[in-house]
Amino acid sequence: MADFDSEAVVKEIRAEFDRYETALVTNDVAALVGFFRQDAQAIRMMGDRGLYGIDEIEAFRRSRDATDMARELTRVEIRVLSPDIAVATAEYRRLGSGLKGAQTQVWQRGAQGWQIAAAHVSLGS
Repeated sequence: MADFDSEAVVKEIRAEFDRYETALVTNDVAALVGFFRQDAQAIRMMGDRGLYGIDEIEAFRRSRDATDMARELTRVEIRVLSPDIAVATAEYRRLGSGLKGAQTQVWQRGAQGWQIAAAHVSLGS
């Protein structure tokens, strides 16, 4: 594999991750949907089910309860797998309910720039 600047990729992913976080806590549905691959290959897993394809992800975003979205990130880690693939993980605590959760996002660089190819979100106690 050719050498590449993994620190540059980390910075790019962190910038995208931060933009996603802002969209999440403000419930900017259009932006949230736009972060995912715009095809049937996008996946978002949750504790009780999965969303397969951008249409299911968008339907979920439009219908979900957007209360208790403010949260504090307690840890964010980014691992670069290749020049065009990286994984961001985060642990958080919702400010209203105090619930703790975790998320993983697989970011892939393509013609549209960095987009989430697959994600998993868990919300505990």
